[in-house]
Amino acid sequence: MSTDNAVEVRCVVEGGLGRVTLNRPRAINALTTGMIRDIAAALAVWEHDDAVRAVLVEGAGERGLCAGADIRALHASARARDGLAEEFLREEYHLNARLRRYTKPVVAFMDGIVMGGGVGLSAHTAVRVVTERSRVGMPETDIGFLPDVGGTYLLSRTPGLLGAHAALTAARLGAADALLCGLADHYVTGDRLPGLAEAIAGGADPASAAAEAAVASGEPAGGVLEEARPWIDDCYDASTVAEVLERLRTRPEAAARRAAEEIEAKSPTSLAVTLRALNEARALADLEDCLNREYRITRALLETPDFLEGVRAAVIDKDRAPKWSPSALADVTAEEVEAFFAPRGPELGLAAPRPQ
Repeated sequence: MSTDNAVEVRCVVEGGLGRVTLNRPRAINALTTGMIRDIAAALAVWEHDDAVRAVLVEGAGERGLCAGADIRALHASARARDGLAEEFLREEYHLNARLRRYTKPVVAFMDGIVMGGGVGLSAHTAVRVVTERSRVGMPETDIGFLPDVGGTYLLSRTPGLLGAHAALTAARLGAADALLCGLADHYVTGDRLPGLAEAIAGGADPASAAAEAAVASGEPAGGVLEEARPWIDDCYDASTVAEVLERLRTRPEAAARRAAEEIEAKSPTSLAVTLRALNEARALADLEDCLNREYRITRALLETPDFLEGVRAAVIDKDRAPKWSPSALADVTAEEVEAFFAPRGPELGLAAPRPQ
């Protein structure tokens, strides 16, 4: 099968490999609804094609796999209240769940920038490969939003409370820290990716081939979270962001105090909602349960002034000076946070396979 949309995404079969190449390099392959639909359509065909033994997800260009959703488009939809943003999220979350449950191995090359929706396309796959160029993160609190696309599932299951730290600070993780957090499986240097893809297309088992390439690549450098585990686990073991900040400010480590400064710059509403969502996600059984919950929360967040303001400051005007409303954590009430978790309109309705 070959469907070639030169603007957004290419889906082709090479040997036994179904190859999905996100193809908006100038936008760091930011996702559109059309791209989500094209990928879902290719997966539907390949799942029943005996010639396709595995699937590869990769990004065109030199900058990265995917910078996330097309935030400008979501911002425009949220302003217009036309429902297109909600439609995008619904189809995106269904694709995230499908990738996790796909009946054939899916390999993701998490090379370069992999943020937000890019994590949703890659971190739920069977074989996740990072490189020396990888920068992996769920930075949605930067724009008054929530780590979605299953981000609450992934970040609530990191060792200790590394996920809470990454979410609240909007951290960008290098290869070593992405591996430590369970967001990736193998470190392979970028120059070995073409050979790895060729081996899989030729019939090699994807997991074994990635493991062999990882052995040849050696260990990634630059991890910082392992050493920070003691203060991170202590400071983020809290039910409120205010308590997290109080603990961070009193730690002797300079990195802890920098984390407090980073958190204080985010939307108070987004922070409060994100911490509660992460704390509750630990008790949810499956990715689908978390996605169902995220769909409620993100639709509510789209209606807040902070999402519009966050995107304006980060992406549109780029002044990096958002004016949050409310501007202080103390002004975000428990009742206001609770409202983000309440049912609202049609549910996502994802159901995970249950043991018989």
